Amino acid sequence: MGVDAVFKPRSVAVIGASARRGSIGYVIVKSLKDRFQGAVYPVNPKYREILGLKCYPRIEDVSGEVDIAVIAVPARIVPGVVSECGRKGVKAAIVISGGFKEAGEEGAKLEKMLVEEAAKYGIRILGPNCIGVYDTNTGLDTFFLPAIRCGRPKNGVISFISQSGAFAAAVMDQLTLLNFGISRCISYGNACDIDETDLIAYLRDDDRTKVITMYIETAKGGRRFIEEAYKTTRVKPIIAVKSGRTSRGASAVLSHTGSLAGSDRVFDSAFKQAGVIRAHDFQEMFDMAKALSMQPPARGNRILIVTDGGGAGVMAVDACEMNGLHVPELPENVKQELRKHFPPHVSVHNPIDLTGDVTDEWYGIALEVAGRSDIIDGVIVNVLFQPPKLTLRLTDVIADYARETDKPIVCCVWGGKVSEFLARDMDSQGVPSYPTPERAVKAMWALYKYGRIREM
Repeated sequence: MGVDAVFKPRSVAVIGASARRGSIGYVIVKSLKDRFQGAVYPVNPKYREILGLKCYPRIEDVSGEVDIAVIAVPARIVPGVVSECGRKGVKAAIVISGGFKEAGEEGAKLEKMLVEEAAKYGIRILGPNCIGVYDTNTGLDTFFLPAIRCGRPKNGVISFISQSGAFAAAVMDQLTLLNFGISRCISYGNACDIDETDLIAYLRDDDRTKVITMYIETAKGGRRFIEEAYKTTRVKPIIAVKSGRTSRGASAVLSHTGSLAGSDRVFDSAFKQAGVIRAHDFQEMFDMAKALSMQPPARGNRILIVTDGGGAGVMAVDACEMNGLHVPELPENVKQELRKHFPPHVSVHNPIDLTGDVTDEWYGIALEVAGRSDIIDGVIVNVLFQPPKLTLRLTDVIADYARETDKPIVCCVWGGKVSEFLARDMDSQGVPSYPTPERAVKAMWALYKYGRIREM
């Protein structure tokens, strides 16, 4: 039975459901009732009804078929509950409960019992010690954190895998604030059965996921991880944040999920072999993911920079050179063509500086003339929106160019509220935008890096 048992359920039972507001069992039932497209069965002998749904004493008492169980009961009784699920014919279980191998020797014994009971019935287990799945496609939401504290992002094409439940929750909340869409967020905790490799392999064939992002502390079966990740990066990009990079961080991983973090150098080598792009933090990971979900990979590292502020252009050049991107001088015939359209004070070198009397049309001309040059592989547009002749139509000008070219383009939009509106409009038209030149350059680097991965 595959991992898809977790992601394609028609019915869900919540074992440990509760009518007590604010409790884990209450929030899970409420989230599923509000979002899940299939049947929801609360299970707890204390109640007859929860949130208007009939509550059953045991899972074996549920009248309908149950595809997946969400288990939120004390660790000591979880193995027995899994056995009951097996007798009911449940295909998969998400074990929210903590207190397993991350808690020490006794917890490790309980986790072994859990795995053995699941294996008897062929049940796939996500967890334990996790918050489970948030799926914008099916409405499956097992996160026990109220929406007011942990936002639920809109639908998108990026999936996020996290060994840490707290990190997954924080990411969800932040992405909601940023109006950033995701396909799935998956917290897998101790990975007693389903692990990061299984999830990567599943998402490889998922047509609703265009980019895979992940927070990882360790990986089970290193060779298998490399093989599955390698197969996946031929099809779609994987971006990973790996913690436990220092000796103290590795010790913290052991107390967090009961896993050994392993050598950071070994992971770095494994990521390179598999074509996984490594990010240093959450912001960098999702900056890269946004670009990779919206734009084609770059065929090379030669970058055109178009700006209306000289200082911003210089900062972008520095960031490019420090990240292995090249900012070539434009050919003389291209500069001559640009000079026909612009006054003498406009710099037609690379970066092209359109200066403070810039217009929307000037950006369009610069992109069309210089961007089509054979020596350019990607374009970074720096927009300082303060000049008086610029209008909100600028987003259409840049987006029109992006639709007509096969070269990737990213934007840096600097400023306050109006600039923020411009940036969001740019994103909505498929041109990823960032608030600083350095972040825009790092996103372009990811497009170049993935282009190299696909080539090799």
